[in-house]
Amino acid sequence: QVQLVESGGGLVQAGGSLRLSCAASGRTSSTSTMGWFRQAPVKERECVARIRWSGSSTVYADSVKGRFTISGDSAKNTVYLQMNSRKPEDTAVYYCYSVMSVNNYWGKGTQVTVSS
Repeated sequence: QVQLVESGGGLVQAGGSLRLSCAASGRTSSTSTMGWFRQAPVKERECVARIRWSGSSTVYADSVKGRFTISGDSAKNTVYLQMNSRKPEDTAVYYCYSVMSVNNYWGKGTQVTVSS
């Protein structure tokens, strides 16, 4: 079994910064990708960013390019999301996920609120 635990959510003013962390535990040896989705009220879930351990390639949603940075430690199966220049529309529950072979695993989410 695999568990993902997010941390670092909270309230931040517009323009501020916040860093999310996610640690995976359990049978994580075949992890190929980790990343972040977010879910805002009455909006579809959006893939914010992801990182492939092989080659450390990253992909970002257009809405966060230039403001968010994903990084991670494959040896520790930990991924981070540095969020700068926060906007009120970034308010959402942020979910960490990982891809292992053909399976996807999800954390329970952490609330991030950006006040204007």
